[in-house]
Amino acid sequence: MAFARIAFTASPAPAAAEALRVLTARYGQVAVEKADVVVALGGDGFMLQTLHETEALSLPVYGMNCGTIGFLMNTYQPGDLPARLAAAEEAVINPLRMRAVRVDGTVHQALAINEVSLLRAGPQAAKLRVIVDGRVRMEELVCDGALVATPAGSTAYNYSAHGPILPIGADVLALTAMAAFRPRRWRGALIPKTSIVRLEVLEAAKRPVMADADSRGSVREVASVEIRSEPEVRHRILFDPGHGLEERLINEQFV
Repeated sequence: MAFARIAFTASPAPAAAEALRVLTARYGQVAVEKADVVVALGGDGFMLQTLHETEALSLPVYGMNCGTIGFLMNTYQPGDLPARLAAAEEAVINPLRMRAVRVDGTVHQALAINEVSLLRAGPQAAKLRVIVDGRVRMEELVCDGALVATPAGSTAYNYSAHGPILPIGADVLALTAMAAFRPRRWRGALIPKTSIVRLEVLEAAKRPVMADADSRGSVREVASVEIRSEPEVRHRILFDPGHGLEERLINEQFV
């Protein structure tokens, strides 16, 4: 597919700013609202930011790595960009919707492309009740935190917490604990993508917990968090042929 109108966006990093200067001088620049494709220059964090900012536009986003981590990015090469865009493979991912209820009753909602995480916010471990589709699956999980990750996010925070890597086409989510104390060394679970996960905070005053979606702003003093896949939102990510997200997820397991 040919993309005639390109909107370039870049992180504040010097390498990304220089790439923006080079590419816009060579290929021009259009506003995101008038673009056929968005080219994001930076690292994975900036790619996530760009996807969130463009989620209402249904535009494909092609990332070029000008940062420190580039799992969602392609190699930075200023030449033949239109040809690379035309040949790119598209991966479509659905984010998670987080609904966090604070102890005072206020509700905060957000979308997460990688994961929704709960973390202890005090000196003591968190105590959580794990409920899946209305059924209590674990009455008490004592841990530093827990998260629900998408396949796209399974190599990020989830993987650092020793969670499983999920194929991009898998209709499952990863529920992973961080430093589980009780049950001892519990490694988490795989749950259907259609499931609704509810994590209730036990002893919230004594053991405060915060929640966030893709680390984009924490909600503190949460009482419960509900997490579900959001099929109505579709993020379109472009990759160079042979280097798509499916291949990267498989390759990561053999590195």
